Amino acid sequence: MSNEGKNVKVHYVGTLDDGTKFDSSRDRGEALAFTCMAGQMIPGFDAAVRDMEVGQTVNIRLEPADAYGERRDDLIQSIPMAQLAGSEELEVGARIVLSSPEGHPFPATVVAKDDQIITFDMNHEMAGKALNFEIELLEVED
Repeated sequence: MSNEGKNVKVHYVGTLDDGTKFDSSRDRGEALAFTCMAGQMIPGFDAAVRDMEVGQTVNIRLEPADAYGERRDDLIQSIPMAQLAGSEELEVGARIVLSSPEGHPFPATVVAKDDQIITFDMNHEMAGKALNFEIELLEVED
């Protein structure tokens, strides 16, 4: 029976291929609730939960295309610091939220900086990475 379109609750642990844990609902002590296949989750996670049964645990490995996508070079942008007030205070590695010309917020990481130019990487921090999840389906509501 499909869980598509249903409200579900899961516990999950996410790891990289080297075993590094990057996220865990169990560590937070709070299950993750979402509507299955409604685009609220990365595609591969949604697809795994779609056909699970309550009480079932699965282990999946998602390639970047089914997770946060591949890294894109066009999402690395350099701009003159004079065009961004306060940029002289930012350090390499800082994570900030920038705004598009239309006013939409998006996260970025400072990856380089000199006296005049600052470079931001606007790729998701998990882009280009294969992700492993242990998922336990706790609850399904119609």
